Amino acid sequence: MIKKTFSGKRFPDKEISVQKKVMYELVSIRDVAKEAGVAISTVSKVLNHYPNVSEETKEKVNAAIAKLGFVPNTIASALSSKKTGRAALVLDANRHAQTVDEIPMQYMIGAINKAKEKGMDIITVFFTMIAEMNLEEMTRYFQSQGIEGLVICDLSKEDITLRQLVESGKFKSVLIDAPGVGENTSSIHIDNTRAQYEVAKKFLEGKAYKKILYLSGKKNGYVSEERLNGMNRLAGELGLEVLVRTGNFSELEARKLTMQYAGSKEAIICASDLMAIGAMKALIDMDIYRPVCGFDGVSLMGYAGKQMHTVRQDFQKIASSAVEELSRLMEGGGGQDIVVPHKLIRIKYLDVIS
Repeated sequence: MIKKTFSGKRFPDKEISVQKKVMYELVSIRDVAKEAGVAISTVSKVLNHYPNVSEETKEKVNAAIAKLGFVPNTIASALSSKKTGRAALVLDANRHAQTVDEIPMQYMIGAINKAKEKGMDIITVFFTMIAEMNLEEMTRYFQSQGIEGLVICDLSKEDITLRQLVESGKFKSVLIDAPGVGENTSSIHIDNTRAQYEVAKKFLEGKAYKKILYLSGKKNGYVSEERLNGMNRLAGELGLEVLVRTGNFSELEARKLTMQYAGSKEAIICASDLMAIGAMKALIDMDIYRPVCGFDGVSLMGYAGKQMHTVRQDFQKIASSAVEELSRLMEGGGGQDIVVPHKLIRIKYLDVIS
């Protein structure tokens, strides 16, 4: 606890009112517990959003926090030592598939390495940890961790509270694969519409395929909408008959949709490699041939058994660039829209073992 003096004299605890105590000391968790009439462990549970705390208790603790101006230890330490630059990488490990997915891991590696290079402290927060929180709870959660900036991966239209948090301006934010540029917010992404258009055009080049099954990502995903726009643009130019179905970036869902619709189609274009793998495996089980195109360039694609056209994204570099941009925002820079390059490839087994 930090004491301050006035006119060379130290004020003992018993002589300081609640208001003066806030002015002259950093309030401790013990003070909050005493004010709220609960145990210290209960205050800790409220701060860390434990589920087994009653609403009445939460209200008492939060009222005490507000009255005393309590600052959690992580922030108090930063204030007393003048340290800055703590960030959170917020991602959903289950957004792309219900099975193994390397994309979140690539994001983490890129973000951690760049944070280390910049002398920043970074933690990883998964969407499931904050999904049930309201705006106030979410704000307090990040503040309790001493967070100043956020790198958020794959924000969707369904993530309303997280979007509100970004728009509140309480944290500097960089959005990966989601729109939103403001004074405190930047966006970093590839041109998904162009990339989907280009890879599908390359895939269909020199072929007479007209009946296409297109497996889109999530219904309310920004990336999914952009890629679908690219596919629709190509369909209009080439006169394609495209059946669009939502595969939710799921290998299993793509398999089911392929089993259901591929028999009447000539080719399958997928908005992710994992869906392309699911489609390819279904075609093998159906014992029919249909060419398949993917998107993302994950190494797992090389084990599908066939070469496939896809879009390669450097997820490590994207996350690294996002942390670099967050550092710039935290130093006073303004938000901006950053478009990073993509590459069209045909990935095969030798690509992932060499």
